[in-house]
Amino acid sequence: MRVALLQTTSTDDPGENISMIRPMIAEAAVEGARFILTPEVTNCVSASRPRQADVLRTEDEDTTLAALRDEAARRGVWLLIGSLALKQAEGGRFVNRSFLVTPQGEIAARYDKIHMFDVTISETETYRESEGYRPGDRAVVAEVEGVKVGLTICYDVRFPHLYRDLAKAGARILTVPSAFSPATGAAHWEVLLRARAIENGCFVLAPAQCGTHPRTDGRERRTHGHSLAVDPWGQVLSDSGTAPSVRVVDLDLDAVDDVRRRLPSLSHDRDYSGP
Repeated sequence: MRVALLQTTSTDDPGENISMIRPMIAEAAVEGARFILTPEVTNCVSASRPRQADVLRTEDEDTTLAALRDEAARRGVWLLIGSLALKQAEGGRFVNRSFLVTPQGEIAARYDKIHMFDVTISETETYRESEGYRPGDRAVVAEVEGVKVGLTICYDVRFPHLYRDLAKAGARILTVPSAFSPATGAAHWEVLLRARAIENGCFVLAPAQCGTHPRTDGRERRTHGHSLAVDPWGQVLSDSGTAPSVRVVDLDLDAVDDVRRRLPSLSHDRDYSGP
C-alpha cells in the first residue's frame, strides 16, 4: 500500500488551510498514494476559545470537511482527515474528530479523540483541552482497501491499552495524527510511536502539525513536526522533519504477519489480579 503523510503548519483561518491542503493532496495522488493522511486539527490551530467559537462549524456545516471529501473523490483516494475541530449541534464543548473518507468522497468512519491533553509542561506552557473539548468514548477500527485501520489522535498515544484493543480487533495500521508540543515531542514522540508499533506488530502512521502557527487571536502555538511512518518491527520508515511536506511511503503489509508470527505477544495476554 502506498501512503502519504501530509505535514502542515495550519493557521486559525479554515479557509487558508483548505487552500494549503488541497494541492498537497493532489501532489500525493500524483505520486501514486492510495491512502493520504492529514494532521490533527487540519482546519484550525488556535489556543483562543473565542476565535474557535467564531470560526468553527458543526460537521454538517464545516467547509473543510466538504472540501476534502470533494478532493478525495476528485483524486480517487482514501483520505484520513487527521482531525477537525468542530462545534456540536447543541452547543457546549467542541469535538476533535477524525474522518476516514472513501475514494467516492463518502465518510467511512468517524473517531472522536478519547484522551484530553490536560497538562502543565512548564510555568508558561499549559493545556486544558477538556475545558474546550468533549472527549469521545468509543474506539474505532475501519477498513481501507480491505486493511483494518485503528483510528486515534495525538495524546491517545500515551495510553497503550487503546492500541492493544485496536490491534486485537484486527488493526494492521494505527493512525496517530497529531499537533504535538515541541517540548514533549523532542523527548517522547518517536519513542512512543515506535513502542506502539512494536507492542502491537502494526504499522504506525503519524502525520503531524509543525512550526509556528500564524494566528489572528490568542497566544502563539508551536508544534513539533516530524511526521513518522513506523513499521511493525519499530523501524522508522519516514521522518518529515520540521517543515511542511508531502512524504510518500510504501507499506509491505506482509510485514505485519511476519512480525506477529515471530513475536505472537498479542495472543499471550493473561488475566491477573490487581496490585
